[in-house]
Amino acid sequence: MKQLVNKDNHMTQQIEFIDLKSQYAELKQCINARMQKVLDHGQFIMGPEVRELEEKLEAYTEARHCITVSSGTEALLIALMAIGVKPGDEVITTPFTFVATAEVIVLLGATPVFVDVEADTCNINPAFIEGAVTSKTKAIIPVSLYGQTADMDEINEIAKRHGNIAVIEDAAQSFGATYKGRKSCNLSTIGCTSFFPSKTLGCYGDGGAIFTNDDTIAKIAREIRVHGQEKRYFHTRIGVGGRMDTLQCAIVLAKLEKFEWEIEQRINNGAHYLNLLNNLPSVKVLTVRPDRTCVWGQFTIQVLGRESVMEQLKSAGIPTAVHYPTPLHRQPAYQATCRISGNMRHSEELATRVLSLPMHPYLNKETREKIADILTRVIQ
Repeated sequence: MKQLVNKDNHMTQQIEFIDLKSQYAELKQCINARMQKVLDHGQFIMGPEVRELEEKLEAYTEARHCITVSSGTEALLIALMAIGVKPGDEVITTPFTFVATAEVIVLLGATPVFVDVEADTCNINPAFIEGAVTSKTKAIIPVSLYGQTADMDEINEIAKRHGNIAVIEDAAQSFGATYKGRKSCNLSTIGCTSFFPSKTLGCYGDGGAIFTNDDTIAKIAREIRVHGQEKRYFHTRIGVGGRMDTLQCAIVLAKLEKFEWEIEQRINNGAHYLNLLNNLPSVKVLTVRPDRTCVWGQFTIQVLGRESVMEQLKSAGIPTAVHYPTPLHRQPAYQATCRISGNMRHSEELATRVLSLPMHPYLNKETREKIADILTRVIQ
């Protein structure tokens, strides 16, 4: 790692925000072998690794069906298409998330209906969902932000009371997490995740997956991802080119070899961070509910004077990021296309305070303590 000199002329080590290099070093032999196998058989689209990965992810989540797709965004889009979302429909979700969550709703001509989040978990607040339901509500998309699932049972119950509205978990940051002993992505009508390189389970490009226990939804989703084909050149519905490349599936298969260990490390690293930062009055940490685990897709805290804190951490060799600086109802592209239910006070406050610190399975104890120590000195 690159060496930096700080203002006191002390040498400091450059810290990786997400350390894919160390992960590759650990899994190099397996990753290379998996990729070479694909190069040898030459089935780059819908090769045997695609179904192999789906079967292993079905076993992992205990979901009946896994459908791999070309990205986490495409997973959400296909999920909405599979349940028949159309112009004039409404989909309830949170404004405190990555834009893809709302983007796919608008692309189908539907309206994102935003409700506020919980201040302590940053996840959608079920108490606000019921008041946002109308006769036009077609789906609810809770986002399992930062690696911890939302209150899925409460959300499912609300959906059931209003005519079995579909619930689609956006689990792009929470794959590997558990909720009441069940796996994220198998907690509702549909679960969607991303295999973007920085995710808890990532490939070396774009990729994603849809999970469901509904045979009809699974069949429709499989057809949609190949241009709406039921069989070759026979199109039963409108679809997209949404397949996940065989090479990317091979990479995820290789990474599955060490995934359980990596999830355990993420949970342990997050717990250590929490212990180090919990008593700092100028830092607010995420609340992890006792009935679930957080896999820390991002380790995110709240601080005042964020820009100054980020600059000082950067000068000390500590990279940071902001997830997310502007809630979606404040984004120019969405102000005219969304409906706001209630006030967005927590989402707006969080957007000015959240700060993500380095987090990955290979982040050692010494580095975590160094980050916490420097952060403590910066904010005092």
